[in-house]
Amino acid sequence: MNTIVRWIDGMMMVGESASGHAVVMDGPEDLGGKNLGIRPMEMLLLGMGGCTTVDVVSTLKKMREEVRDCYAEISAERAD
Repeated sequence: MNTIVRWIDGMMMVGESASGHAVVMDGPEDLGGKNLGIRPMEMLLLGMGGCTTVDVVSTLKKMREEVRDCYAEISAERAD
């Protein structure tokens, strides 16, 4: 798996996946960003939640269970 993250301006960057998808990331205004995209640390949490949810749904489907809903709530605190 490979990705490319390109710096655009200020604290903005675009991440591109090998599967051809892109996401805009940016920082908050107090760190020089314009708040025009998701924060990179938020992206980490989304990735963890996405991987976990895919695994759970995949396992349930292999067990021939009917999946009506599945979500992951993730919270984190960032150290200073």
